[in-house]
Amino acid sequence: MAEETPAQNTPVAAALPPTPQEVTETDSPDVLVKEDPSLPSHVAAVSVSVTESVSTTIAEKEEQTPPPQEPISLEPDSTDKGSGKEELTQTPTTQAVESESEPVAVRETPKEEAPPAPPAPPEVTVVISESKLQQPPTPPQQEVVTESGSLAAMMEKYEEGAPPEPTAASRTTTTTAPEEVATVAEEKKAPQNLGSFKEESNKEADLSDFERKALEELKQLVKEAIDSNLFHSESKSEENPEREKKQEPKEVSIWGIPLLKDDRSDVILMKFLRARDFKAKDAFLMIKNTIQWRKGFGIDDLLDEDLGDDMDKVVFMHRKDKEGHPVCYNVYGEFQNKELYQKAFSDEEKRMKFLRWRIQLLEKSIRKLDFSPGGVNTIFQVSDLKNSPGPGKKELRLATKQALQVLQDNYPEFVAKQVFINVPWWYLAFYTMISPFMTQRTKSKFVVALPAKSTETLFKYIPPEQVPVQYGGLSVDSCDCNPEFSDADPATEMTVKPGTKQTVEITIFEKCVIVWEIRVVGWEVSYGAEFVPNAKDSYAVIIQKLTKMTPKDEPVVSQSFKVSELGKVLLTVDNPTSKKKKLLYRFNVKPFCG
Repeated sequence: MAEETPAQNTPVAAALPPTPQEVTETDSPDVLVKEDPSLPSHVAAVSVSVTESVSTTIAEKEEQTPPPQEPISLEPDSTDKGSGKEELTQTPTTQAVESESEPVAVRETPKEEAPPAPPAPPEVTVVISESKLQQPPTPPQQEVVTESGSLAAMMEKYEEGAPPEPTAASRTTTTTAPEEVATVAEEKKAPQNLGSFKEESNKEADLSDFERKALEELKQLVKEAIDSNLFHSESKSEENPEREKKQEPKEVSIWGIPLLKDDRSDVILMKFLRARDFKAKDAFLMIKNTIQWRKGFGIDDLLDEDLGDDMDKVVFMHRKDKEGHPVCYNVYGEFQNKELYQKAFSDEEKRMKFLRWRIQLLEKSIRKLDFSPGGVNTIFQVSDLKNSPGPGKKELRLATKQALQVLQDNYPEFVAKQVFINVPWWYLAFYTMISPFMTQRTKSKFVVALPAKSTETLFKYIPPEQVPVQYGGLSVDSCDCNPEFSDADPATEMTVKPGTKQTVEITIFEKCVIVWEIRVVGWEVSYGAEFVPNAKDSYAVIIQKLTKMTPKDEPVVSQSFKVSELGKVLLTVDNPTSKKKKLLYRFNVKPFCG
């Protein structure tokens, strides 16, 4: 099999900036009742409902808009994902609603009312009532997929002005996630999705006969090498070969896993086999070269070496994805800092130090993985290309090629998914150029998201409460203090449609202190909160007056309220814009005595 490039094989592939190389909608204003499993199950004294209505601003405009004489319904594609194709259907009995802020009128067909929700058990139930102004179908989502031959070699050819040529000796994985161009300026097409990668199982029962046979052959080759101490000698002694044979076999470990000691070793060997298309002899040669490289690079000493913390904001590990993979963030925009850039790449010595720092972080991360056959043994990579230095940086190209070569040769199959966010058009141009030379397996691991879709793309793979605040989520750095919530407290995610007002209603059944966090990604909406008592002679309490929130405000609003009488907490988000907004919220309830 072709030799895989680091983008596929290892999280270090993202160590350096790339260089040229739901709530179901209904068309009826009827009530839709749904269970929401994402809400905290431990809150037995609370129930939640979400009400969506037309935004006041839009409603006022509609009152001034005369209804069309011949109502026409535009029915979206059956996938309801905005394919851009719409079918005109005469509906003389149904009147279309048209908003001045939206160019398309959408049908509003009465449907049977959904069955009422069952009585609330001791867990949270979400009731969603929709009376909405429907919007035109969403533009089609695309998943950009990429794959390459030896990326280091392709970069070199690119510099020389020659088009890249496919090589049979290496491969890379690239998938692009659903790409939706949200603005006119971003209407260029991104690569289309060619499929989604699914990690292969390492359990023996799931292996094919061909794979099992290759694994046994590789294990035999490794055993012979260990018995002859081949891994511990750079070359066999010509003067006294008999002496080598009499030496006791020495244990050989990679990433802290002794080879051939238990089934964790099989997982290690499977990585090398997959990197070499299950050719046992090629995989064995790769293992041998990797062991020799690790000795020469001084990996064991590197783990305890103090390389400083200058690059901690460039690459860092933070939480896990939905499948339990640790997530590594690579923030290339940090290299806009000229001092930091010079410290990392200005000469060969500094480039080597940066490489050692990056390998050190990777090694420490790998040693925390579970190498049991059913465990998590890969890393989820996120590469943020916002303000990333462009392809004109010579020092960066040299460092990238150096890192790619090391990673593709010595860290096979360590990337679960490689997601590029805030992708500039120059990267898409390069991606388009090299895509024909990539394998399908490589393409299926890469996801490319333009700035407008970056947060939504991350939420597809990582729970919102695990995504860092700077990328649209609720998770703060480990050094920050957030005593009210932990990673175990799930967030509810929903979409506030254009021109609608969404109200989250939390019903309180006992005296308590309720604490909540709420965020609308990008804001540009109005937010308010109030408590409405059940008693008729009580007054509503304004916790926060409906206020216009801007992107400059705090990304996450944290509030609390002491409930001394039964009632409801209402969290309202009014979205008067023509863009849909992503709403996140979560809450905890604490006992209150008094």
